[in-house]
Amino acid sequence: MSTGLIIALIVIVAVLLVVAAVIALRARGTRHGGNLKRRFGPEYDRAVARHDGDTKAAERELAQRVERHGSLHERPLEPAERERFEARWTAAQKRFVDSPREAVTEADRLLAELAGARGFPDGGRYEEQLDALSVHHARHVDGYRRVHRAAHTDGDQGAGAGTEEMRESMVEARALFEDLVRPPRHERGADGGGRAPARGHHPWSFGKRQPKEG
Repeated sequence: MSTGLIIALIVIVAVLLVVAAVIALRARGTRHGGNLKRRFGPEYDRAVARHDGDTKAAERELAQRVERHGSLHERPLEPAERERFEARWTAAQKRFVDSPREAVTEADRLLAELAGARGFPDGGRYEEQLDALSVHHARHVDGYRRVHRAAHTDGDQGAGAGTEEMRESMVEARALFEDLVRPPRHERGADGGGRAPARGHHPWSFGKRQPKEG
């Protein structure tokens, strides 16, 4: 075999190895992106939109969140703690009818305190707390984002959140509240431990005056 042929074969093998490496990297990137999309759900789409459609930039951001907060272990609530949080949420819902802004402010404060009690970053570090929650409660974290935005929008300005917008933010935030306040699986009953909302304060009907009976 001539020297020229040997060199040609070496070049061909090297090119094939480079192509295989590129294909493998792309496949791994696709799987990585798919895993992030499954893990974050709608939060993945929000990240892509925030990066103007740049999926690579969005995936880098989400991967960094997982790296920083993925190992966080949520601390279970004591029964008395759980009852206090539930009572405060019910009170906030009742307050919404007459004082919607005060109600969303309390809901925002309550979610921050509840997340802190479960072991997430302190509520004083809102963005970091939100990122950590998005890793472990991605399906519902936008409710916290919405109620926080409603609570911190100046109602005296034209951009102030309207009553319906505030009500919707609390409805959505309740899903995260229920996720965080729910007892660990081993503490739940055979029916999953879900507790029905108090009458007149169903998450889809609160904030609207209830008709009087009789």
